[in-house]
Amino acid sequence: MITVIGQVPSEFCRAADETFNSLGLKGDAAVETEFVTKEEIRELNARTRGIDRETDVLSFPMLDEIKDFNRNNYPYDCDGDKVMLGSIVICEEVAEEQAVEYGHSAVREKTYLFVHGLLHLLGYDHIDDDDRKTMRAAEERILSAIGISR
Repeated sequence: MITVIGQVPSEFCRAADETFNSLGLKGDAAVETEFVTKEEIRELNARTRGIDRETDVLSFPMLDEIKDFNRNNYPYDCDGDKVMLGSIVICEEVAEEQAVEYGHSAVREKTYLFVHGLLHLLGYDHIDDDDRKTMRAAEERILSAIGISR
């Protein structure tokens, strides 16, 4: 189970559960999630990635590898009995603008960004074409499973 920490829509919790189940993960984990302004995400992007512009989502993974989430496997990465995966930071303003641009709901866009960030925390990336296809397929599978479509 993945617990979502922060003031988030219920869709994020459903998406976290579906991600956990669809990837066959085991144990208990947690992810911190925060919404920020355009100014805050721009500053964070510049400070952490050296890119001085707004973005929609940033992920900050805590784990180097993914294995069963328990205290034995991650003795220094636990908060109580949950393994901390990392943090996801979403710019709500950018997400809402993108929802209009892409022609779907803000809930769909924000949930997509959450799932995208969560997959990054779980080791997924989109640097090359094969990785991008794998990640996009996982994102769409998870969103479809919880009833969120374009």
